[in-house]
Amino acid sequence: MTKRTALITGASGGIGYELAELFAKDGYNLVLVARSTDTLKAIAEDFQSKYHIVAHIVPMNLSSADSPNELFHYLERNNITVDFLVNNAGFGMLGKFNEIELQDELDMIQLNITALTHLTKLFLKGMVARKFGRIMNVASTASFQPGPLMAVYYASKSYVLFLSEALAIELKGTGVTVSALCPGPTNTGFQSRAQMEKTKLFSDSGLVMNAKKVAAIGYKGMLKGKTVIIPGLANKILAQSIRFSPRKLSAEIVRFLQESK
Repeated sequence: MTKRTALITGASGGIGYELAELFAKDGYNLVLVARSTDTLKAIAEDFQSKYHIVAHIVPMNLSSADSPNELFHYLERNNITVDFLVNNAGFGMLGKFNEIELQDELDMIQLNITALTHLTKLFLKGMVARKFGRIMNVASTASFQPGPLMAVYYASKSYVLFLSEALAIELKGTGVTVSALCPGPTNTGFQSRAQMEKTKLFSDSGLVMNAKKVAAIGYKGMLKGKTVIIPGLANKILAQSIRFSPRKLSAEIVRFLQESK
């Protein structure tokens, strides 16, 4: 029997890496996508040796508009069928909207929203035709409210959540499910790139989880076809409490947490 294959973007570290290892442990072949060729090679060799699976690497910057098509056609040419799609690649940036460089925020939209949408569109048709597929889009607890000092990032993750929830309903009965993983602050490279290490959210809130635990919860939920997956009891409570709080108050709290100590 042919092994199923999982494609994970942003697979070189953090939640993406941990998810890739969970798939490998369960005997699934991998397609690992990230910018760093050397890191991907090392990960692929390690997983192939430990778990006796096949791990393909595709070094690629998904912030480039043509990259989703290039990835899809590369896999087509090599007869690689994707059964699990994990849209994990993404980044955030801390700062006032009027001070962050425009190109940085356009790159964020390209990666967090456009590439995710494009990849989902490209691989979903084949999954529906085969009557099997699992898609997991990595959103965030940021999806549930506006985010002053990270306005575009929070808005992009709201898009990811709402798209995933809508597709989950559309795909009922097809054999394909769509899940949104909504972690809170997680100990990965994200906070360094976003320049958030000194914010109250990462240094004082007590909400920071490790990537391995977040990935395990997300993986289990995705396999079950769960639509919205929020790791951690505190994150679940906070996400639900926003429904009953004035939106302005929620946004003010977010701003407070995004500020440096």
